[in-house]
Amino acid sequence: MSSVIDLLIFIFVPLMAYAVGSYWTKVQEQKRIREQMTNLANNTLEMSTADFFKMRRKSFGGRGNPQYANQFNFSGVYILHNKTKDLYYVGQARQVLTRVNNHFTGKGNGDVYADYKHGDEWTIRLIALENSGFKTLNELERHIINTSDSVRNGYNKTRGNS
Repeated sequence: MSSVIDLLIFIFVPLMAYAVGSYWTKVQEQKRIREQMTNLANNTLEMSTADFFKMRRKSFGGRGNPQYANQFNFSGVYILHNKTKDLYYVGQARQVLTRVNNHFTGKGNGDVYADYKHGDEWTIRLIALENSGFKTLNELERHIINTSDSVRNGYNKTRGNS
């Protein structure tokens, strides 16, 4: 009887340690992604396209559930900076994460996508409309386009939506 208990302890304790460790790792990863999303929304984080795609792929809900990052899609303005050419593209969206994803997967600005596919290095910044001090996405976008001069020295064709 004692050897059976010893055997169960020998098997059970490592399995429990593994399960607790896996759960803790998952919780920490969720926290890290949540902090990234908050920092992006507050324009306090600049991230590469590789980091952006890595964040977008995270799914903690299991098979068939929406990706974690999709739960944090928000209205705002995005700033795409081609570091290789020092050019900017500024846009707005009701679902910023989805729209930024579109630009780097060929469903957005063609010039941005071409330079990305060519291998240029990019960074991404996001600004949530909420708490930005602006009343509309149009106002916020126009302000960032003017600040970054992305019409004259960038990918924007206009000074923003009216």
